[in-house]
Amino acid sequence: MKTHKTRLIKIGKDIVIGGKEVQIMAGPCTVENYKYTKRSAHACKQAGAKILRGGAYKLRTIPGTFNGLGEKGLKILRKIADEEKMAVVTEVIDVRDIDLVSKYANILQVGERNMQNTVLLEALGKTKIPILLKRGQSAQISELLYAAEYIARKGNKNIILCERGIRTFEKDTRATLALASVPLIKEMCDYPVIVDPSHSTGKPSLIAAMSKAAIAAGADGLIIEVHPEPKKALCDGFQALVPGEFAKLMRELKPVAKAVGRKL
Repeated sequence: MKTHKTRLIKIGKDIVIGGKEVQIMAGPCTVENYKYTKRSAHACKQAGAKILRGGAYKLRTIPGTFNGLGEKGLKILRKIADEEKMAVVTEVIDVRDIDLVSKYANILQVGERNMQNTVLLEALGKTKIPILLKRGQSAQISELLYAAEYIARKGNKNIILCERGIRTFEKDTRATLALASVPLIKEMCDYPVIVDPSHSTGKPSLIAAMSKAAIAAGADGLIIEVHPEPKKALCDGFQALVPGEFAKLMRELKPVAKAVGRKL
C-alpha cells in the first residue's frame, strides 16, 4: 500500500509537525507548581524541545489522587512557555473547558480515556486549534482513525495522532508500544503520527531505545515526560526522565533522525 504524503500541522510561526523536522513535546506529566514546571521547561528547551507538555486537568484511575490545578495550571504553563519561547500542548477533558483551555494552549490533547468521547471530539472539530489525539489503550488502529474522523467531519483537520501503547497480557511494561502502527497509519491516512515512549513503557530506562525506534519507524514527533525531581512528582514520576537524561537522549536522537532523512 502506498504511504500518504503527511499533512503539515503548523503550530504558531515556527513549528511544523509532519515535515522533515521531528518535533519533541516534553515536560512534566502535570503542572504542580511554577518551580518544577519552569525547571523542566527550561531544561527541555535548552535540549532542543519546542513544545511544552503538562496537564492542568488530569483524569486519574484512583479516586482522591491529584487531578490538576485547572486554570491556575494553565496560567503557569502559558507564562513559562512564553518565557522559554515554546508552544503548549495540554489535555482537555470536558466540552465545557474547550474555550478556556484554548486561551492558553497551542495544541489540545485528547487523552486515551477520551478517544471515543464523540461529544468531545465533535466539539473540538468545531474549533480551528490543532488536536493531539491519543490512541486508547484498548483501541484498534481503525477505531483511532474513526475518532479522528469525528473531529474532521466538523471541519477541523488539524489532527495529530499519537501512539501511546496498548493493553496486552504483558505486565513488565506499563503498556505495549505497538510501533508498527506508525508506518501503518501513514499508509491509511495523511495525519502526522507521534509516539509516547513514557506512557507506553512506564520505565525511564526504556524511553531512549523506544524513542530511537519510533523515529526510525517514521514518527513525526515524540511526547516525553521530564521532571526535575521525579520522586516528588504528584503524577507518574516513576516514568519521567530527569533533565540530564533528556538532554542526553536528545543528543542521541540526532544521528538516528539523520539516518532516516529527518532532522531534530
